Amino acid sequence: MKKNMGSLDRGLRLFVAAVLVILFFSGQISGVLGIIGLVLAGVFILTSLVSFCPLYVALGLKTSKN
Repeated sequence: MKKNMGSLDRGLRLFVAAVLVILFFSGQISGVLGIIGLVLAGVFILTSLVSFCPLYVALGLKTSKN
């Protein structure tokens, strides 16, 4: 896997993931929407940690400078 995510993209994903987790555990979102939010947060965290997004490959995007 070649890295295709820049640091700004990774930071934004981690921020959005944190917001989704906080919203879920504070009770602001719940049920199916809450579960979808947690799954999305997990995907954002995972892709941020490995600096690779499979969707970017499919769309031909690259936000990293390398």
